[in-house]
Amino acid sequence: MAAGGRASPKILPDGSFMSSIQNKLFIGGRFVDAMDGATIDVLNPHDNSLITRVAEAKAADVDAAVDAAARAFPLWSGLPAAERGKLLLKLADRIEAEADALARLEAIDTGHPIRDARNIDVMRTAACYRYFGGMADKFQGSLVPVEAGFLNYVSRVPVGVVGQIVPWNFPLMFTSWKLGPALAAGNTVVMKPSEITPLSTLRIAEMMAEIGFPEGVVNIVVGYGATAGQHLAEHPAVGKISFTGSTGIGRRIVQASQGNLKRVQLELGGKGANIVFDDANLAAAVNGSAWAIFHNQGQACIAGSRLIIHEKIADEFLERFVALATSIRLGNPLDPETEMGPLTSTVHRDRVLSYVDIARQQGGEVLAGGRAPTQPELAQGCYVEPTIVRAKPTDRVSQEEVFGPFVTVTTFGDDADALRIANSTEYGLGSGLWTRDLSRAHKVARDIRAGMVWINSYKRVNPGSPFGGVGQSGYGREMGFEAMHDYTEAKSVWVNVDAQIPPHFRR
Repeated sequence: MAAGGRASPKILPDGSFMSSIQNKLFIGGRFVDAMDGATIDVLNPHDNSLITRVAEAKAADVDAAVDAAARAFPLWSGLPAAERGKLLLKLADRIEAEADALARLEAIDTGHPIRDARNIDVMRTAACYRYFGGMADKFQGSLVPVEAGFLNYVSRVPVGVVGQIVPWNFPLMFTSWKLGPALAAGNTVVMKPSEITPLSTLRIAEMMAEIGFPEGVVNIVVGYGATAGQHLAEHPAVGKISFTGSTGIGRRIVQASQGNLKRVQLELGGKGANIVFDDANLAAAVNGSAWAIFHNQGQACIAGSRLIIHEKIADEFLERFVALATSIRLGNPLDPETEMGPLTSTVHRDRVLSYVDIARQQGGEVLAGGRAPTQPELAQGCYVEPTIVRAKPTDRVSQEEVFGPFVTVTTFGDDADALRIANSTEYGLGSGLWTRDLSRAHKVARDIRAGMVWINSYKRVNPGSPFGGVGQSGYGREMGFEAMHDYTEAKSVWVNVDAQIPPHFRR
């Protein structure tokens, strides 16, 4: 692959220097401008200053990327699986070697606090590529016991060209969740990162070029969902579309995929139930629940955005929880002391704050936050204070995904009541519960309608563990063996071992 075409060096808001930033499309192993020359402004959510302008892909650019991926597919899928794995392992090593620079890039583009970007996002990204690099030559088929004289084996073959659409909240990490299994399985990829936060994805493409991935194996087209994303989902040469984003857009992806009946994998919205029973370790539950909702400013599909607390401990829990929330340090994401940065865009900040008015209109009580901070150093950015609202389970704020540092609180009396509240939304992605009772823990985990359940913890992920939901949270899974299955097709092969002449119509 050939690299090149980088933007000018950048001076960051803290006065530090950042090396040049890639701002072009990556098609067929080369960084290129959009065919019509269009660009998109990429802003720093800390102060809404311009970071760079990236090329904007439209239908013709997507077509070129799909063509490049189709040309590369025979070579890539024909490589020994171990060779594909070696390149993914090299990429993991490279990511770790450049961890600090990648973390800074992710922080200025997304608003992630630098300590989270460095210690969580970058490390999880490297771990994901390393896992699937090792998986590439260990993903096996099967032998089916059939009648004597015949051999039947099932091999797993790549889908072909896959389209992948990555959201703006965890771009670096989600890029690895999609590229890792797709490439390990032998597919080629056209990826559309969010136009809001494309920079770390483009840097990963540069690394792949420098490491030696063949041209066209991975193509990156930055563009808007209604144009580039829609065209990618509709494209007749794309065999699968993997989408992470809102439930509403997920429905449109399904409709767009119908032309060639392409496979679809959806990781959509969530409204995570986080249940605290009266026998819970209160200190652990308070701290874990804060992590569940306030990490990454609540911009996570698995966020524990509904706190469901046993009525016996509700007052003490909330006293501690409100005190912790109001002590969280908001600030420049490049500051190592910052615990919560800005939301990713002004539009999204305003949407989150609008739910405070909605809560009050329906009789909700704001226990903490509910405002943009007033400190002068944060006034130009997309900040929202950690917000806690007491609300009824049927209120809009308890049913709709806010996707910010916004948690609703309700109480329950017994286990059945807790489960009823937990299962009262249309979503079913992540959920958590806090209890010392092991029997209760397993029963509740069994009965919660969700793809993932955390017991006495929250938001734990691992490349080997399947990630995904049920209901309006989508279908299919990221990571683990399930992801490799989702990026391959089962091919059944029958062999007449004894070369017998079939009895039918024998002459």
